Amino acid sequence: MIQQMKPFLQTAWQKAGFQDMTDVQKQTIPFILEGKDVVAESPTGTGKTLAYLLPLLHTVDAEVKNPQIVVLAPTRELVMQIHGEVQKFTEGSGISGGSFVGGADMKRQVEKLKKHPQVVVGSPGRILELIRMKKLKMHEVKTIVFDEFDQLIQQDMVQVLNDLLKAAMRDRQLLFFSATISKGVEDAARNFSNEAEIVRVKRATEASKVQHLYIVCDWREKLDNIRKIVHMNNVKALAFMNDPFKLDEMTAKLRYKKVEAGALHGEATKQERAAMLRKLHQGKLQLLLATDVAARGLHVEELTHVIHLDIPETLDQYIHRSGRTGRMGKEGTVISLVTPNEEKKLMQFSKKLGIEFVKQDIFKGEFVEKKPFVPKKKKPAYTARNNGKKSR
Repeated sequence: MIQQMKPFLQTAWQKAGFQDMTDVQKQTIPFILEGKDVVAESPTGTGKTLAYLLPLLHTVDAEVKNPQIVVLAPTRELVMQIHGEVQKFTEGSGISGGSFVGGADMKRQVEKLKKHPQVVVGSPGRILELIRMKKLKMHEVKTIVFDEFDQLIQQDMVQVLNDLLKAAMRDRQLLFFSATISKGVEDAARNFSNEAEIVRVKRATEASKVQHLYIVCDWREKLDNIRKIVHMNNVKALAFMNDPFKLDEMTAKLRYKKVEAGALHGEATKQERAAMLRKLHQGKLQLLLATDVAARGLHVEELTHVIHLDIPETLDQYIHRSGRTGRMGKEGTVISLVTPNEEKKLMQFSKKLGIEFVKQDIFKGEFVEKKPFVPKKKKPAYTARNNGKKSR
């Protein structure tokens, strides 16, 4: 399929070292090229970004110096990640892109628009601001993409999205992508779209090189198990917690245990978050502690482990957290640290995902599969030889 696309896309694809297209790419690209609306669900790390970027960049007119594609995403990290892919796959094409997020200097972002990017990637609130200021013109926009659509509507963005769509052409194409699309999310997408094609890539196709392991321990033993995990060879880990107010406390405790740990806060500035991720990438940190705010759009090169310090509250949380490792078919390890009471809930996740979760211990710095306890047989107190008399 890539062979039918414009030469600059083929060159970028080869330079990235990709071989065959993934399932979500194979299934959605033909619909997108036909101009149809699409609602697509596919596991994290299966190439959803390129599933829409490749066909859309193929159809962009480099001669038209106005925005033609708008991509909306719920977090700064995801906006920057998508923008990075746009830059990579438009090299030498005459097509340019721009990223626009809340909290960034408005004057600088307006200056970006004066360079006439054909591909605009941003957060919904900031994009709507630019439209209302009449700095972002939507009259040439042919396609609007909603990346992590389920997260966008959870953030009470429905009215913002409605206002955005009112500013666009009536015959625009709408694309909705996410790792998890419930019936309610699908209905919301259908309300926005026009007879959308529904594509669901089964979770069973998710990176088979990812191991799903778990250790049963008391809460007070969880941090010590993390210490043991990060001291294994070349571990670069992201550990998830449910309570954001405990991030700093847990980070301090891990540092006391000689773990180079950092905390990734949802309210941190763009620069602070980028600095933390850079330290992890460079090996200056072994572990980042985060909540689910960081689970969406976070991409850490060569992340080896995802650790569930707190068991996820929902299956979707487990999927999004775990999808930070083993991306695009690479190897990865997901390890859940659960108390005896939490083990049952984890097994429910295993059953729903159709994935075997292997119970482990850590012995001499390595994972070892925990064997079931088999009690020893007791010697009989009575024997046939003494006719029922107690043996001495």
